[in-house]
Amino acid sequence: MEEESLKRWRLILGGNEADGTGVTLSPEELRIDRSLEAVYDSDRKGGFGSSAPKVSRWLGDIREFFPQTVVQVIQRDAIKRLNLTALLTEREMLETVVPDVHLVATLMSLSRVIPEKNKEMAREVVRRVVDELLRKLSVPTRQAVTGALNRSARRRNPRYNEIDWKTTITRNLKNYQPDYRTIIPEVRIGYGRKQKAMKEIVLCLDQSGSMGSSVVYSGIFGSVLASIPAVRTRMVVFDTEVADLTDDLQDPVDLLFGVQLGGGTDIARALTYCQGVIARPQETVLVLVTDLYEGGDEREMRKRCASLIESGVQLIVLLALNDEGAPSYDKQNAEFLAGLGAPAFACTPDKFPDLMAAALSRQDIGLWISQNIRS
Repeated sequence: MEEESLKRWRLILGGNEADGTGVTLSPEELRIDRSLEAVYDSDRKGGFGSSAPKVSRWLGDIREFFPQTVVQVIQRDAIKRLNLTALLTEREMLETVVPDVHLVATLMSLSRVIPEKNKEMAREVVRRVVDELLRKLSVPTRQAVTGALNRSARRRNPRYNEIDWKTTITRNLKNYQPDYRTIIPEVRIGYGRKQKAMKEIVLCLDQSGSMGSSVVYSGIFGSVLASIPAVRTRMVVFDTEVADLTDDLQDPVDLLFGVQLGGGTDIARALTYCQGVIARPQETVLVLVTDLYEGGDEREMRKRCASLIESGVQLIVLLALNDEGAPSYDKQNAEFLAGLGAPAFACTPDKFPDLMAAALSRQDIGLWISQNIRS
């Protein structure tokens, strides 16, 4: 047990003269050591240089030695520490790499420079991540949103053809009459006539480089929301310009490749556009995903936020929509929005469906945050 612990420390410390363990590694353990050394001792060892074949062999090694969750972390560190983004445009690298949300964000930022012959392979890498996220997130999102819409449409003492019999019977079980072997429906529960689009959702995404993984998750949720008939969903992305990607919501891969990560930030311009396309403010939820660092007119941005809220729009401000927590953000703008009743916070993907349900049913978002989000 002690020898195993010493070997772990030897692998962590990297085997320099000062590591102090005195442990000798087996041939397989030396391969593990070299695979870690390539990334974490790259300042001394030189990393991979510009060799895609060498990177591919290294990717094969770490997949052999470590579970996929660890592979994703090592891979992410390698891309960041060794500046491997250029190699991600090569087919050999794309065929070997383990796809995850961060890799998708990197490929989105490289979409303009990926050679035409390799674009289909890049799309396949993105498709694998998208399909997995859709498998995990689509059902809870549909259930949460449709449940919130049904509850908002529920009415007491409906017409006969509007009665929700299951709910009505459940509510009136206490009124069961044994002599008559029946239930007296003291309260009838039903649904009013549903409108073609009861609610509208606008997802407004900051596509600056720091928001990469948040944009990926937002694109997935946007695609799922667009498939729900009772809501009308619009997707808007922005940097210093604004692009409406609503028509791409049918295919989230097309949507993500339509995003150009990087560039500046003009939140005011994006909000101005969104306000212009909102036809029913009282029935609209606007989800603004941004770190609130305004590169445009900050006074105009604040004015637009106040105007949207005053018109009846439910404004939700997410500093991040990922599993990593809140990034650096503009605290003064966050405080201003909190004063308007629109607190800015980070949300994990597993909480987003419930957040949308709360927003669509006009619950107190501040209360929802206190119950669901760890500070």
